[in-house]
Amino acid sequence: MTARPRATSEAPFSLSAVSAQALPETPARDLTRPYFGAYKTPRGQLLVGTIEEALESPQLKRRVGKVNLIFTSPPFPLTRQKRYGNKNGEEYLEWLEGLAPRLATLLADDGSLVIEIGNAWEKGHPVMSTLPLEALLAFHKASGLHLCQQFICHNPARLPGPAQWVNVERVRAKDSYTHVWWLGKTERPKADNKKVLAPYSARMLKLLRTKSYNAGTRPSGHVIREKTFLTDNGGAIPSNVLEFANTSWNADYVKRCRKMGIKPHPARMQPGLVEFFVKFLTDQNDLVLDPFAGSNTTGAVAEQLKRRWIAVEPVSEYARASQSRFEKIVK
Repeated sequence: MTARPRATSEAPFSLSAVSAQALPETPARDLTRPYFGAYKTPRGQLLVGTIEEALESPQLKRRVGKVNLIFTSPPFPLTRQKRYGNKNGEEYLEWLEGLAPRLATLLADDGSLVIEIGNAWEKGHPVMSTLPLEALLAFHKASGLHLCQQFICHNPARLPGPAQWVNVERVRAKDSYTHVWWLGKTERPKADNKKVLAPYSARMLKLLRTKSYNAGTRPSGHVIREKTFLTDNGGAIPSNVLEFANTSWNADYVKRCRKMGIKPHPARMQPGLVEFFVKFLTDQNDLVLDPFAGSNTTGAVAEQLKRRWIAVEPVSEYARASQSRFEKIVK
């Protein structure tokens, strides 16, 4: 099998580049040239290979200390093996822990790393596994990064699960959230919550119109000053519970996968979650890295928001299918 040529910075962008290379299901990699480009856009590139290979590649070695945001959702520690290569149990914990310091070295001095990990359940039992929390804590400790804040990503449209305990036996509630941790190279990484303001509630909009509010000291001790409280700042400060249920983003991607005879990636990222952190923690032309690209939602959102990006995906058919996300973004 002929190895694919490595992508170069001079290579022009082409939405047909991936299909033209006819990537096989399992990437053929020459360890003397361990990294191969799948496709490029005006602002970024997706690379086929494992993150371990990527960290030894020129593409990432020259970015040490230059990545502004690593946004990653590694394969969840499920109790059954998935096609996208999840690990299980202690093997998962050790694997993620080992990657932490290597990823941290890529960050700029004011850079951030945001990691999402979903819940897991003990196989055959209606009890949750503590492995995701253990993995998050181990990753935090091994990375040497500062824990800036924990977020919850809630998807109210998520299908009921785990099916046996929720749908069949009806002994558990639907599992519809994931943990998202924001880590920083320093205690004060680049961040601006004015870029991610939430819409005001109807009640707040009414208060802004009437310019009337019962100011004063609350039982909690908080002092509410009418002039400050009734200032229109363009939106409300967001909370650390983020809710996203929009599934329309994946329509074109799923359609293209069907056309290509490829099963869509089963763990597609919520675009709103990516958008929130890219806006919150980066500026235009900053560099965003996703070490576990999957269907490459991160790259597509970064492209839309005029950030540079690098994505890493070991399964070539997922890499090939993900280019559909750019057909309406790149003109």
